[in-house]
Amino acid sequence: MSFRLRVTILTAAAVAVAAIAAGALMYLMVQQQIQSAFDDTLKTTANTARLGGPRPDDRFGGRAGGGQVFLSGRPDIFAQIVDTSGSIVGSDSQVGQSPELVTSQVLAVANGKSADGWSDVTTSTVHWRIYAVPFSPGHALEVARPLNEIDAALASTRFALIGLAITAVVLAALLGALIGRAVLGPLRRLNETVNDVTRTRDLSRRVAMNGGDEIGNLAASFDGMLGALEISLRQQRQLVADASHELRTPLTSLRTNLELLARGQPTDNAERQQVLVELVGQMERLSTLVADLIDLARDEEATLPIEDVRLDEVVADAITDVRGRYPQVRFEAVLERAAVRGVRSRIARAVTNLLDNAGKWSPAGGVVEVTVNGGEVSVRDHGPGVAPEDAPRVFDRFWRASNARSLPGSGLGLSIVKDVAESHGGSVSVEHATGGGARFRLRLAGGS
Repeated sequence: MSFRLRVTILTAAAVAVAAIAAGALMYLMVQQQIQSAFDDTLKTTANTARLGGPRPDDRFGGRAGGGQVFLSGRPDIFAQIVDTSGSIVGSDSQVGQSPELVTSQVLAVANGKSADGWSDVTTSTVHWRIYAVPFSPGHALEVARPLNEIDAALASTRFALIGLAITAVVLAALLGALIGRAVLGPLRRLNETVNDVTRTRDLSRRVAMNGGDEIGNLAASFDGMLGALEISLRQQRQLVADASHELRTPLTSLRTNLELLARGQPTDNAERQQVLVELVGQMERLSTLVADLIDLARDEEATLPIEDVRLDEVVADAITDVRGRYPQVRFEAVLERAAVRGVRSRIARAVTNLLDNAGKWSPAGGVVEVTVNGGEVSVRDHGPGVAPEDAPRVFDRFWRASNARSLPGSGLGLSIVKDVAESHGGSVSVEHATGGGARFRLRLAGGS
């Protein structure tokens, strides 16, 4: 079943329920009002006839035009007097007696068992409403009036309300169809865009739908998702291109040096040893690049547990690890107790990369100053620092300064630091340190 059909059916059903409920309530109110007015007329007529009307032996009652006498005082209301045995002892001479109108309620009134009584009787042609009151000891006066006109009026009311309900349901169905069409227009446009993106893989497509309603918000969210996917795809393609370029350089150098060695060149032992040293360095660079790529992919794809992390302990462990790789550099730490929420392994990787970058740029005998304060890790080296024009690109993937080409590294270390910081709701920045060198600040959200 289509959404448009469901909207039409639900709208028609809702209106049908409302129309039926309103019609039934209206009918009951009309019926009650008519019945109440009808009964009040019978009660007033009976009481008037009882108090001022003829007695069983009277020959005169109410008069109508032409000198006709009516026991009830009204020509449209029939009346007769009944004794305790059910015998009719008085009635309108023009109408005659009606034994079929003597009911158990009338006898109960005649026998003094009830103060008054109501009953309905249907004869062969007429539906009567009967009211009985005490008339004299051992007698009851009953008045009766046909309900045919009231029944006809109520029947007309029922048919009118049923017709109104049917008309309302039909109109609701038409309106539901129109509403469904109006609602489905934007959704159809959104669906077409989704199908086009699926078919063409063109993430530059946009729904571009205006409006502040739920459908407009959905379209805006979808456009935002397409934009994020487009940026992600562009970054992935750039990553693949950059990784291919970075891998090609050490692989080409490795192949060249291996081909030289395979041909027995160079023949000089010193030169041959130098080629072997270069091979080892190229292998280390290649291994570092591959390891960084694997870590970067794992960090982006894996869902790792989030926990309370003692930032000062993570930094202390990272300093111990990095000291072994840079024995000529002295690491000085001022670590205040601090805790953050995050992935311990990723935070440790970011801190290690900052320390590794500082150790790499520090001169022999240099000092790297590390502090932890709240949720911030500050790493300051005394190297050449970062040129102002290079600062905006320091955290880009595979970007390396011109004076860093000869140093080991993959160009991914600081970009990994940025990814870790942003994934933890924080940031990373670089600034020129007073007295020379660079200071990197890693800020993590929720530090205490």
